[in-house]
Amino acid sequence: MEQISGNIFYYCCMPCKDGLHIHHFSLLWNGTDVLQADGVIIRSTKEILTSPWCWQYAVLLNRFSYPFELEKDLHLKGYHTLFQGSLPNYPKSMKCYLSRTPGRIPSERHQIGNLKKYYLLNAASLLPVLALELRDGEKVLDLCAAPGGKSIALLQCACPGYLHCNEYDSLRLKWLRQTLESFIPQPLINVIKVSELDGREMGDAQPEMFDKVLVDAPCSNDRSWLFSSDSQKASCRISQRRNLPLLQIELLRSAIKALRPGGILVYSTCTLSKAENQDVISEILNSHSNIMPMDIKGIARTCSHNFTFAPTGQECGLLVIPDKGKAWGPMYVAKLKKSWSTGKW
Repeated sequence: MEQISGNIFYYCCMPCKDGLHIHHFSLLWNGTDVLQADGVIIRSTKEILTSPWCWQYAVLLNRFSYPFELEKDLHLKGYHTLFQGSLPNYPKSMKCYLSRTPGRIPSERHQIGNLKKYYLLNAASLLPVLALELRDGEKVLDLCAAPGGKSIALLQCACPGYLHCNEYDSLRLKWLRQTLESFIPQPLINVIKVSELDGREMGDAQPEMFDKVLVDAPCSNDRSWLFSSDSQKASCRISQRRNLPLLQIELLRSAIKALRPGGILVYSTCTLSKAENQDVISEILNSHSNIMPMDIKGIARTCSHNFTFAPTGQECGLLVIPDKGKAWGPMYVAKLKKSWSTGKW
C-alpha cells in the first residue's frame, strides 16, 4: 500500500461483480468516503474515478477540417466552449466544447485520405498544451507523444516551425502515426518528425534543439489502470509502478538537455501520485540549478469554474481532480524554464 497525497492510499481489492478487477488504484479513505488532499476535502473523487459512467468527454474541433454543422449541433445540445474568455493567452484557433453532463458523442473512424473533424478527450489534458504557450515558428518536442492527442492539440494552437513527436513503444507508435494522419493535412505533415527513440536518449541525440518541450510522462494512469480483467497484468502494473518516478526523472533530465537555454518545459501526468508528481519536480529543481519553476497558479484561478484543483504545495504545479459536474482529470501539470547558466547533472 502506497501513500499518494495526505491521507490517500492505493490498495488491492477483490474482483467486482462485473468481472473487472479494481486493483491498486482503489482508494482507502481513512474510514470515510472522503478524499483528503493536503487538507482539501473532495467527496466525489473516489466515486468518479471508479464510475466510468460519470466520466465526461470534451470535443476538440479540428481546424484543418472544421465541422461547422457539428458545432451548430453541439450548441443546440447545450455544449459550451472551454477556456475561451478565461485564459489571456488562449489561442483563438483552438475550439473545444463540453457538456456538464456525462456522455460522449461517437468517435470517428480512421479513413485514409480523409481528415477527422473532432477529437474526444479529457478536457484537463489540454492544460499541459496551453501551459506550453506554443507560438508560430517554434521548434517543439513532444517526448512521449502517443496516442497523439496532445500533439493534435498543439497543432490547433499554432503552426510550429518543427514538431518532433517521439514514442518509444512500437505499438503506441503506430497509434500515434494513425492519429497524426487522421487529423493533420499533408503540407503540415512535412514539418512533423515521428521517431521511436528511447526518450532518455533524446537529450544527447538533439542537445539544445527545441524552444518548447512537453513531457507527458508514462505514469500510473488512475483512470485507465483502475480496471483490469487480468489479475496478472494488475500485479505487473503494481510492480512497474515502483520504477516510474526514476523513469520520469530520467525523461525530464533528457528533456532539459534537448531544451535550448531560455526554453520552456512542461511536465504532465494523469495520476494523483505525489511520488510521480510533486516529488519528481522537486528532485529536478534540487538537482538542476539552471531550471527555474514558473508560476502557473493563475490557470487555477481563471479555470476553477471548469475544473476542481487540489493543492500541490508548488507554484509551478497544478493538480486537477475529478469532481461532480467537473469529471476531468486526474491531471498534474508543472511548468519549468531553462536558464542560461550551467546546471548540475
